[in-house]
Amino acid sequence: MAETGPTITAMLEDGPLKGSRIEAEIVEGRPPKTIDAPDDDGSTCRYCLADWVQSGRSAAYTYLYRV
Repeated sequence: MAETGPTITAMLEDGPLKGSRIEAEIVEGRPPKTIDAPDDDGSTCRYCLADWVQSGRSAAYTYLYRV
């Protein structure tokens, strides 16, 4: 099993997965700029970091589009 690095909780603020929370691996000490989240229908939704300045163990993300 591969080791994973530190994570943050990504809070999805809008779009098809509004209100969901997922774990995302930290990239270079920051929340990732974009994350891909699986939807129940088998598709993938791409979300973007809502604000460049985030603090704490969670970060807000807004919906971009289906991948």
